[in-house]
Amino acid sequence: MIDLRSDTVTRPTPAMREAMFAAEVGDDVYGDDLTVNKLQERVAALFGKEAALFTPTGSLSNQLAIRSLVAPGEELLTETQSHIVRAELGAGAVFSGITTRTWPAKNGLLQAADPLAIASPDAGPYLVSTKAIAVENTHNFGGGTVQPISEIALLRDESSKLGLSMHLDGARIWNAHVASGVSFKEYGSHFDTVSVCFSKGLGAPVGSMMLGTHEVVENARRWRKRYGAGMRQIGILAAAVDYALDHNIERLAQDHQRARTIAEALSRISDAFIDPSSVQTNIVAIDVSHTSTSAGQLVSTLKDHGILAGAMGSKLLRFVTHMDFTDKELEQVLEILPKALGKL
Repeated sequence: MIDLRSDTVTRPTPAMREAMFAAEVGDDVYGDDLTVNKLQERVAALFGKEAALFTPTGSLSNQLAIRSLVAPGEELLTETQSHIVRAELGAGAVFSGITTRTWPAKNGLLQAADPLAIASPDAGPYLVSTKAIAVENTHNFGGGTVQPISEIALLRDESSKLGLSMHLDGARIWNAHVASGVSFKEYGSHFDTVSVCFSKGLGAPVGSMMLGTHEVVENARRWRKRYGAGMRQIGILAAAVDYALDHNIERLAQDHQRARTIAEALSRISDAFIDPSSVQTNIVAIDVSHTSTSAGQLVSTLKDHGILAGAMGSKLLRFVTHMDFTDKELEQVLEILPKALGKL
């Protein structure tokens, strides 16, 4: 099977496994794992932050971050289709008492005016007060779109005047960097907290990280333990991330090119499926609302033809390219798609 469900399906390469095998480890709950300690310092410096904390998942790193910015009963603003409100199972409300309000954006693309229009800081004793804004970059459900740095900077400037904090859900910030050329420090400079993921495009087997000030990260370390995510000899995982940061960032451009090629093939079948120019990174989001077939039915059809895809809604299908997806498999996909989807 050609697996395009997500970029999380990658497996460690032999060289990455060697790095994991050779890792120096210790008990991280006691702060004794030198490999993860060095990795946390490395990633914090990469984004211009004081400190960082390794977590097993991106959802946890997001949740640790937003609870540091928003108190129970206060409000977080984010885009309607963002991962924090669509794919983290209401964790902000369940664990932290955070209420959310959202703004809609085509393809998830940020326009600073949208969250600013609904922000309500210091709303008084009878209404919920806004405390923070979360931005996702790249935007998963938006089709891997890269947020314009000009809009991020504008939102930071204007929201600061209102006393609001900002969080970056940067699960695929590596893709945004490669596609846009914007540096990691530039991205980090506009946010109070940052979440990054290593197990997607970078190909590490497990791991994410939350970044912020020393005070925020120390508090997050306690909450990580409360959530049951205190880990022990995690230098084995940190070594995989170190290897990924050294070898797998620039190669993301290959994933982006392969995704664009798939999008172009789909548009030749029907230009209603997708506009290839909208594919900036490694996600191809296919709109099938003009057909009588559901995304779930198409997933089944494609599986019969040897391709695994993901249904992201009743009428939205997703392909995600990644480091384990080869040029040979790309050729097979280009042969299969007209047969599988042409009749639609």
